[in-house]
Amino acid sequence: MAHSYTPGLTVTERTTVQRRRMLSLPGTVLVATGETVRANQAVARAELPGKVYPLNLANQLGVAPDEIHEYLVKKAGDTVRKDEILAENKPFIKWLKTEVLSPIAGVVESVSAVTGQVLLREPPRVLELLGYVDGRIVEVIPQQGVVVETDCSLVQGIFGIGGETRGEIVVAVTSPAEALSPRHLTTDMKGKVVVGGSFISADALARAKEVGVAGLIVGGIHDKDLRALLGYDLGVAITGTEQVGFTLILTEGFGSIPMADKTFSLLSVHAGQQASISGATQIRAGVIRPEIIIPKGAGATGDLGAAIAPQREGIRVGDLVRIIRDPLFGKIGEVASLPADLQKIPTESDVRVLEVRFADGSMAVMPRTNIELIEGA
Repeated sequence: MAHSYTPGLTVTERTTVQRRRMLSLPGTVLVATGETVRANQAVARAELPGKVYPLNLANQLGVAPDEIHEYLVKKAGDTVRKDEILAENKPFIKWLKTEVLSPIAGVVESVSAVTGQVLLREPPRVLELLGYVDGRIVEVIPQQGVVVETDCSLVQGIFGIGGETRGEIVVAVTSPAEALSPRHLTTDMKGKVVVGGSFISADALARAKEVGVAGLIVGGIHDKDLRALLGYDLGVAITGTEQVGFTLILTEGFGSIPMADKTFSLLSVHAGQQASISGATQIRAGVIRPEIIIPKGAGATGDLGAAIAPQREGIRVGDLVRIIRDPLFGKIGEVASLPADLQKIPTESDVRVLEVRFADGSMAVMPRTNIELIEGA
């Protein structure tokens, strides 16, 4: 049978995934291989050096640089509080006394008799790396991080913004074709992952920020509304670092596109459960998909080995696919046939095509590069 090697989005009730959790600088790993961890548990920690503040004591005291050691109250290595005396002179007339106070709380890092300066450093900032998902540690990378494995339900999106977060899944609409409006977003959704349908408007985005939701999962959005939310146009770089108040994941694309029935059904089944989500997206080399991971609880049943699907050889007749080019962008259908011979398309190119059957019975022939496989079907 002919095969087409094509990218695909995973939407599956049961699978096993591994997530690599790495510090941005060397630190300390806090867990061991085989240990069970929670999504909000610190698995590694590092210290970011505090900011350095130079202070010219010689100028402030009116002395030569090589004399400042005679006036120091605090010496190199000493801790100091904000507004605590660092150095002072001892004049015969007390009202001529000069005191130099520390502008920060921290440590006296060094004192120079050449420049007359003292360097103060703020306390280090602790950087904690969280597990992101409930799971088990399958690998420890000394001083760097860990690999966490979890048995879960997994939904991958088309595009997203915002970083990693976690919350209870709440389905706010009654069907995958229903748009998410401000009236759907209530105050009890604070800190939760809200599932919408086909679309979210600018007003609903503003309401979501006001409510304080952790995440939004919808079919589509207008690019102008996304631009207004961010305050700038997104380029082709990786997303995931945006600070808009929540994480947003699009499951279908840009515009008003009903969420795929399978995606909506899977998320609806898990309403009330905790999910870990990430909006990080990269569409070029080294593809990164936004994702919703719903870990299986300790009481989950079934053969774990059967949860890991074998690697696919390619697309097949009967597979569920999404069109990713106009004029049928966003439509979902089933592969009806995979002609082996090249066919000429309107651009005069000879390409491999496939035939797609839609839910209404209509058919369309298109280049295989114009579709995306919905995996896990």
